[in-house]
Amino acid sequence: MRLAIYTGIILAGGYAGLTPALAADPTGDWRVADGVANIRVAQCNDSMWGAVSWEKQPGGRDENNPDVSKKNRPTLGMATLINMKKTPGAEQWEGQVYNAKDGQMYSATITPNGTDQLEIKGCVLGFLCGGETWTRVGPPIPPSTANAMAKGPPKTTGAAPKSAPAPAAAAPAPTAAAPKSAAAAKPGQKGATDPVGDICLLPEIAGFAH
Repeated sequence: MRLAIYTGIILAGGYAGLTPALAADPTGDWRVADGVANIRVAQCNDSMWGAVSWEKQPGGRDENNPDVSKKNRPTLGMATLINMKKTPGAEQWEGQVYNAKDGQMYSATITPNGTDQLEIKGCVLGFLCGGETWTRVGPPIPPSTANAMAKGPPKTTGAAPKSAPAPAAAAPAPTAAAPKSAAAAKPGQKGATDPVGDICLLPEIAGFAH
């Protein structure tokens, strides 16, 4: 499994429908080298975080992590951009990037370049400090109070059970409707086509942020 590419190399392409007004927004899904993975970037509290949101070859493991307890953790949903803070006076965020090739953290910056590219600069290859570029494959993700503050699933209200028993024949309906809503899931919404969903709620990120 070529996990090193999670730190990114230049790719061509873009995401249709974006406007110049979004040029400075680093959130959304970004494609790394050779099309083997997407990184989802979102604002969690006051920081930018990135996590693997899709893999061309499912089932990857963080096998090069020096921490034995993490060697078997799935790379899907794994944080790659760590706690990146906005640089004052610049459209740039500074923090750390996790390099799955050697299981090490390196200082890095991310800078949007137009609407469809995100520049990653830092020691991302372990032995070579330079710059890489990711290409947008998903739209920006708006900030969410739930994303930033939630520590667990929302609690249900007491009104729902009263109305639920009324339509007895309607019970099977949600099963048939579920695939439709999953197929329409947008970045940041968990579903059958998006197993990662809101990265701010991933334990690794939520635990750090709170």
